[in-house]
Parts: sequence; structure tokens; C-alpha cells
Amino acid sequence: MRAIEITTPGGPEVLQPCERPAPQPRAGELLIAVQASGVNRPDVLQRKGLYPMPPGVSDLPGLEIAGTVAAGAPEDLAAAGVAIGDAVCALVAGGGYAELCVAPAGQVLPVPTGLTPLEAASLPETFFTVWQNVFHIAGLQRGETLLVQGGSSGIGVTAIQLAKAWDCQVIVTAGSDEKCAACVALGADHGINYKTQDFVAETKRLTGGRGADVVLDMVAGDYVGREVECMAEDGRIAIIAVQGGTKSGFDAGLVLRKRLAITGSVLRPRTVAYKTLLAQALRAQVWPLIESGRVRPVIHQVFPAAQAAQAHALMESSTHVGKIVLTW
Repeated sequence: MRAIEITTPGGPEVLQPCERPAPQPRAGELLIAVQASGVNRPDVLQRKGLYPMPPGVSDLPGLEIAGTVAAGAPEDLAAAGVAIGDAVCALVAGGGYAELCVAPAGQVLPVPTGLTPLEAASLPETFFTVWQNVFHIAGLQRGETLLVQGGSSGIGVTAIQLAKAWDCQVIVTAGSDEKCAACVALGADHGINYKTQDFVAETKRLTGGRGADVVLDMVAGDYVGREVECMAEDGRIAIIAVQGGTKSGFDAGLVLRKRLAITGSVLRPRTVAYKTLLAQALRAQVWPLIESGRVRPVIHQVFPAAQAAQAHALMESSTHVGKIVLTW
């Protein structure tokens, strides 16, 4: 099969087309004939040598795919509720930049009705991540206020739409007025240009001094201390990336007085059983929103798989709004 491999840790140019043996599904897995592969920040970190694969996982990058079911044992097909030839998308721990990829049966989902493979490939990584952190861990409730740091990212555009489907107020930060406007067009109530505005002061102003109930933080670093300042009482901060650094300082007294919860998570090394529960929740509660059109994929650009290096360069430029996808 054709695939894209990381020849050595480094810049986008180290991503090169190659030929690899086709993987074989083991018990509990399905083989997917891949039509499209999503590109995500963890792929960039893996390419740089900063995000090692869990034991036993393919060294090929790629955490989300869409295509058709090519093979699998009858009991595994039944567990996923699919048949050979069905259009599916899946969250995988690696190996997604390839024409064939194995996926745990519990992490395989049918392509929502009306979506193309390209659109479906943009779903798993971001939807699993947002559902896990914003709804499962942070427990966002209807009517609450969500602050999304980096609203124009793939994670951000997903969080905006899901939170609005839950009738929440959504405030986002982004690095330009144009990105803020794009987020508002997707449903965000307010966009804060973090380069020209203080998100702490703006969040307090926009909430009448109350603050945000939940923050989805992809920055960490000194943002955590500032987020503590603009949280509502009983607020929850969900840290999912550390683009601003791993060291954070905050007023612990404010955490106590406001009864705040600060959580962190990494999805890739979690068990298949855990991810299967997330998949089941998505299928029951989120897939109907996608099929009704209330929530939709947002794809910034599609590249032929052989141009994975250009796709990574775009990702690192941070000029995109939404997802970047490779097509086979």
C-alpha cells in the first residue's frame, strides 16, 4: 500500500511517500480502505519527534480516517454495527496516513448521512476530543458559558458548534479579526482578538462580570493563571494541549474561593474500552446533530496525500480555519 512516513524527526519535508506492507486486522479490529485522512496538531508533534507512539502502534502518522470497511471478523463487524463495504470513519492511535489502516471496532463509526469521505475524515479526532473534555470531563451544561482558546482551529470550530447545539454562550479567542469573524459566522457569540484585546477583561465584560463556566485550553503556559481570573464560580478549565508551554502559575487562593477544577487529558494512550464509550456517546448524541445540519464539518483545505508536507506547513502557519484533510 501507499503511505506517508516520517523519515526522520524534523520539518514538513521529512514526510515522504513510501510503500508499506498492508496491515492485517487482529481480533477486535477492522481493516479500512482509506479514502481520506485528517491532519491534526499531534501529527506535527510526532513528526518533530515530540509525541511518541503508544506501544504496538504503527509509526505512520495519522489519527483519523474515513473510507470503507475492507475486512474484519463477523463478531467485530457486528460490534461496530457495520458490514464489509460500508462507509465509515474511525479514530486510530496511528497509521492513518496510508491507503489501508486498522482500527479498533469500537472506534469505528458510520459516516453520517449526507457527508462525503473528505468531510467524515475531519470528524473523529476533534469530535472525540471535544466530547471527552468539554462534555464528559468538564460537564458543560445547557445555558453555561464556554470560552474556547483558539476558536478557529479544528478543535475550536467543533467546540463552537457543539456548545451552541447545547444552547450555551460561546466566547472564542483567535489571532486576527478575520478569524474572530469566521468563528462568529460558525455560531460563536463573541470573538476576542488576543493580539489586540485582553481576553480576561473581555470575558468578564461579556458575561457581566460573572466569567466563563468552562474553558477549553489548548495553550496552557501563562494562560492558565489568566483563565483562573476570568472563571465563574464552580468553573472548570480543561487543558488539552500546551502550545504556550508546560509551566503555569496561578492564584491558588482564587481557585479555592471560586471552587475551580483544572483538568488535563491526552486521548491517544487511553484504552480502546474508554474510546469505545466516547464513540457510543457521539453516535447517540452528536451524529444526529450532524445529519440534521445543526453541526457541520469545517474543512479549510484538502491536499493529495503525496502533498502531506504542504499540509503540515499550512497547519504550522496557523492561518487555517477548521480542518486540513489528505485525500487518497
